[in-house]
Amino acid sequence: MWKRGELEAIQLPTGTVVIKQASEQKFGVALYARVSSSDQKDDCERQLLRLREYAAARGYQIQKEVVEVASGLNDQRPKLSKLLKDRSIGKIIVEHKDRLTRFGFNYISQLMETDGRSIEVMIESDTKDELVDDFVAIITSMAARIYGRRNSKRAAERIKRCVESAVQDEADETGIQN
Repeated sequence: MWKRGELEAIQLPTGTVVIKQASEQKFGVALYARVSSSDQKDDCERQLLRLREYAAARGYQIQKEVVEVASGLNDQRPKLSKLLKDRSIGKIIVEHKDRLTRFGFNYISQLMETDGRSIEVMIESDTKDELVDDFVAIITSMAARIYGRRNSKRAAERIKRCVESAVQDEADETGIQN
């Protein structure tokens, strides 16, 4: 664990590794799982299960598990905000970067690092290409907005039909053809 950077320790010239006592370490680990809608709760549970297995395989002591149902574009997520402010948590583990946030992941990560804390991503990227990852994030966020507007789209379609009907009625009354 020390060689992987998971423990605060120093190595003496003799090769002995001295690990700081737990009270000196910021070693609380939190798991953060997020899905965009309540109908994905099963996905969230599976996500959390994978995070638990990942943490156990690395010997992490899990202090908190946070599950949130909210858009990755929403920057007003109370559970995430509370977790980020909790200085007893030294490491937050997420399955993918986009589970934490769709945009601005590096800013959040850098801010945590200035406080001696970190975010660990279980699966760094599916593509290994930053440009492709950015494109996928943009397309995903646009699709989420479009699908989230289904009700407003249906309402707009009804209004459009009413207007078209009114225009047709007016044309029929005046004898003007479209």
